[in-house]
Amino acid sequence: MKGSLIIVGFFILGAICGVYHLIPYDFTQSKLSFYALCALMFSVGVSIGNDPQTLRNFRSLNPRLIFLPVMTILGTLAGCAVVSLFLSHRSVADCMAVGSGFGYYSLSSIFITEYKGPELGTIALLSNITREIITLLFAPLLVRWFGNLAPISAGGATTMDTTLPIITRYSGQSFVVVSIFHGFVVDFSVPFLVTLFCSI
Repeated sequence: MKGSLIIVGFFILGAICGVYHLIPYDFTQSKLSFYALCALMFSVGVSIGNDPQTLRNFRSLNPRLIFLPVMTILGTLAGCAVVSLFLSHRSVADCMAVGSGFGYYSLSSIFITEYKGPELGTIALLSNITREIITLLFAPLLVRWFGNLAPISAGGATTMDTTLPIITRYSGQSFVVVSIFHGFVVDFSVPFLVTLFCSI
């Protein structure tokens, strides 16, 4: 939660600097966001490759739970397609690109800004931060109303890091491996799905 608020704070600070031209540098004409994206992808690869325990944990999974991240992805995209029917100024592809962030705001918003511009990138940032915050705040209610897998699905790509402690607390220790596996698969799908829908 604290990390999400820090990210939002930096976003607001950046917006203020952009509106009032407080930084004498034109980011729209530079490749800085592309380089930041490359560094981010490298960091994700290092963090996954540096933890051999994660790969060992995957082998102990119940085979049926392999479908959980698939259903999270399909459910999110279906929901985005339905929402697009009520947003006449946004295409189905735009809405699905935003939803394809699955809570991974730092990566998806940079991709979408690169492909579709800062307006949709900002929407993606706020949408995906909101997804994470909802999971953090409502995990106990999600478990009570929908079962132990609900906060994992709601957390999207964040279930292997930021929302893992809250999921472990309310879903139980036995769901840690499921949560990490879910986050890993959904996380891995983000750059492919976001670029796919941005290019349509």
